[in-house]
Amino acid sequence: MYTLYYAPGSANMLVHLTLLECGAPYRLERVDLDAGQQRSAAYLALNPNGVVPTLVIDGVPHGEAAALAMLLVERHADAALAPAMDSPQRADYLQWMLYLANSLQPLFRQWFYPGDYLPAAGEGIKEAARIGIEACWSRINTHLATHGPYLLGDTFSVVDLYALMLMRWSRNMPHQAITWPHIAALATRLKARPSWRRLCEAEGLTEWA
Repeated sequence: MYTLYYAPGSANMLVHLTLLECGAPYRLERVDLDAGQQRSAAYLALNPNGVVPTLVIDGVPHGEAAALAMLLVERHADAALAPAMDSPQRADYLQWMLYLANSLQPLFRQWFYPGDYLPAAGEGIKEAARIGIEACWSRINTHLATHGPYLLGDTFSVVDLYALMLMRWSRNMPHQAITWPHIAALATRLKARPSWRRLCEAEGLTEWA
């Protein structure tokens, strides 16, 4: 039994979706970010960074959403959410997971919290983040146009779950992810999965808007 510490709509969405797709037993513990619960001594003992998600695995807490998702798909290999070690798609899988983790996701933090970086230049940082996010969506859309319908071609994987979370984060931006047609098609396909509906219900989220 896993325990996922989460805040609705946050980076825990990737881990939550992965748990659902794996069919793994888990329970949820909500962290009230508005009340500052992530900075409490009890939570910092679990996650010294004071962020979500935290996933308790065999009694030991671990963080970092992308790492947790990759670990889960290895622990539940029967769910086939990632290519096998000897698969020709393994390199593409690792490349896209790290692209989303290192290139796209950090830009969203700059967009949402520009003051955390350089308060006096907050709007400039936010605009730069917007440009960077849109460039990432353009790259992903081009890739899907020629190598889709999923990020690993015909194979649905945890990479698509990661992309779906980030797509939702863009929903109130000037150009949300589904502005790009091949990304919109992927979003429609992924939102039709039972895991998405179950996550929205469990976390109390509106599906998209």
